[in-house]
Parts: sequence; C-alpha cells; structure tokens
Amino acid sequence: MVEAVARRMQEMVAAVGYPYATGLFETLSGGKRLRARLIMMIAGESDASVTLAAVIELIHAASLLHDDVIDEAQLRRGTPSVNATEGSKQAVMLGDILYSKAFSELTQFDAQIAKTVADAVTSLSVGEMMDVQMAKSFNEDDTRYLQMLYLKTGVLIEAAAQSAAMLVGKNAEAYALYGKNLGVAFQIIDDILDIVSDEATLGKPAMNDFVEGKCTLPYIHLYRTLEGEGRERLLALHGKTASGEETRWLKEQLEASGAVKAAYAQARRLSDEAKQAVSGDAPLEAVIESMMQRTF
Repeated sequence: MVEAVARRMQEMVAAVGYPYATGLFETLSGGKRLRARLIMMIAGESDASVTLAAVIELIHAASLLHDDVIDEAQLRRGTPSVNATEGSKQAVMLGDILYSKAFSELTQFDAQIAKTVADAVTSLSVGEMMDVQMAKSFNEDDTRYLQMLYLKTGVLIEAAAQSAAMLVGKNAEAYALYGKNLGVAFQIIDDILDIVSDEATLGKPAMNDFVEGKCTLPYIHLYRTLEGEGRERLLALHGKTASGEETRWLKEQLEASGAVKAAYAQARRLSDEAKQAVSGDAPLEAVIESMMQRTF
C-alpha cells in the first residue's frame, strides 16, 4: 500500500515538469510514512485514498525541508539534508514546490476534506513559528509546549486520520482524536529518544534538542525538581553546546529526577486515550503500541 503512495508522490512531482526538482525529491528518505499508513488503514486502498495519502506525505516532506533549513540541520534520517548538499535556498524552494503541488491535487477532493487538510497546514506553520520563538528562552510551561507539539506535529496526523474517515464515511471525530493524540505522543517519544539514544541510532546528534534551545517535556520536568544552583546550571546550559562533563550531568539529573519517566507517562496517557477512541480497531491500536515502544 505504501509503495503505491510513494509512486503517486513521484508522479505528482514529475508532473511539475522540472527534472532538477524531481531528482532532488528522489533523494529524500521516505521515513516511516506514518500518515500514509494511517490513511490506508482507515480508508482502505483506492485511487482516492492513495492520492490523499500522497498529498499529505508531500506536505509532510515539505515541512521537513523547511524544518532542516530553520534548524540548519545537516542530517535527515541519517543522510545529508538537502540544505546541506544543495543549500538552503534550494531546500526552501523544493519545499514550496511540494506544498503547492499538494494543494493543487487537494482540490479534487470534497470541500470538507480539502478544508481539513488546508487548515492543518496553516496550524502546522503556526506551530513551526511557535517552536522557533520558544527556543529563544527557557520555557517551563508544559501546557504551552504541548500546544506547540500539537500544532507542529499532531495536527497533520490528526488531519490524515480525520480526512481518511471522511473519505469512507467513518466517525471523523473519533479518528481525529486518535490522530491528534498519536501525533503528540509520537513527538514526546522523539523528545525522549533525543536524550536516551545515541547518534548512530537516531541518525542525527543525540542530546541536540536542548542545544538548539528546544525545552522538551523531560527538561521541563527536570526544571521543576531542581532548586538553587542546580536550576541555575540547567538554565545556563540551555541553547548552548555542552561539554562532555555537562552532558553527563544533564543525563544524570534527568535520570535521577524521573523526568524521562514523567514524559513517557504523559505519552502513555495520550496513547491510551487514542486507543479508547478507536476501541476494537486492533491494527490502529497496534500502531500506538509500536510507536510507544520504538527506539528510533
């Protein structure tokens, strides 16, 4: 099923008529294709569902291209990013091509489906802006952070699940909740893996979120447990490249404080709520459990 989506994406990009852009697109790693898989699992395989999945995956790919430029990331899923090999201008413009082609293809769908996806892309862009703005200083507000995660990551997965349900007349509200919670929990697990995994596993530098100024849930939990000198040290390390000794201190504190476990518990609560929303749909429940247990 996912192979059909990948082929449709290639056809869409090729139809733009610019071989250089097509060639660059073909260098991108497909990743897990989580959004496409959800659409196919909810709506089944049809020409419409394959096209919808390709549209949403193109949007996701475009957002990652822009993300890498914003973060000045040199790696994406273990391979050099487009901005590393071709420059930021080309990466931004390729992202623009993918966004605009996706919206062009979206016009063939029912107006409510098109609006659901289009609104999600607007929210996604707001989430990206929030992420950049929040990285300027240490954020201790977990509610604000979770809202940013929802906009930046959860909203497109929510739209994928919701629009797939609309496509086949299923309960769109229930599937939307599933997608929203899956998306936010997925990103929380990503935040945890940034701390507990190594660069070889992640395909990018480990412990890099804090260096980039991203104050993820484990760090917010840690901040609340520290006092005095420890809290001051944590704040001083925010947004800076830590030495080996400082990195060890951070890891020790995150472990001792139970901050990582607290973040995982938050992801588990969201996952359980998502499973309840689609209770009885064993494949979708399995997706949640697989996500919660992943190591990369």
